[in-house]
Order: sequence, then structure tokens, then C-alpha cells
Amino acid sequence: MEGTRLDKWLWAARFFKTRTLAQTAIENGRVLVGGDRVKVAREMKIGDEVLIRVGDAVRTVVVAALSEQRGPASVAQGLYVETESSIRERVARAAARAMGVEPSRTIVGRPTKRDRRDLEKWREQ
Repeated sequence: MEGTRLDKWLWAARFFKTRTLAQTAIENGRVLVGGDRVKVAREMKIGDEVLIRVGDAVRTVVVAALSEQRGPASVAQGLYVETESSIRERVARAAARAMGVEPSRTIVGRPTKRDRRDLEKWREQ
């Protein structure tokens, strides 16, 4: 196989559920090949470095194989190799998300019993 369209490869590698979603991401600049914005029909070659942004997740992968058919996930994972720096960043983001702000701190509305007591202490001073 000489080359595969970028949108087909992203779909076959299971980064996007549909080719339309892959095309939209490419057009919006969320997919970069070699650090540059590219067109949907760009021919992928083995060894190309692709940066893929889906939501807040950023992955940098190197193309290891080409495919135009969407197969099982085990086959799709063989189409690329994620870079070490990308893996480190992904793990660091996951750890930061796990250590995020307690949800009750973001609730705005009626004060809790602790809030009421703190307000009373502040007023007494």
C-alpha cells in the first residue's frame, strides 16, 4: 500500500468514531502532521508523526502501519506507536484530574453548617 488518506487512517486507528468526525477535527486544526496543519486527503506514510487533540486529551503518535479498513481494537493499536513524552503527559493529566477540586467546593447556593459557623465567628470579631 503506497499511502492512505489521513481521515481514513484516523478512523481505522480508532481515534474517531466516524470519518466525518475525523475530517472535522483535521479541518479545525486539531490534527497536525509533522507539526503542520494538513488537508483531509493528505497521504499518510509510515513514520509520520501525528498530533491528535480530542477534547482535553492530546496524543502524539508515530504511524507504524497503514490501513483503510476499520478492524478490531487490537489491530487498530498496531497502526501506531505513542511517543514516550505523550504517554507521560497523559498519565500526568490523569493524576491531576484525580487530585482535582472536591465537587462540594464548587457548589454555589445555600451555605453548609460549616459555612454558617465560619460566618458567625467572623461576625463576632
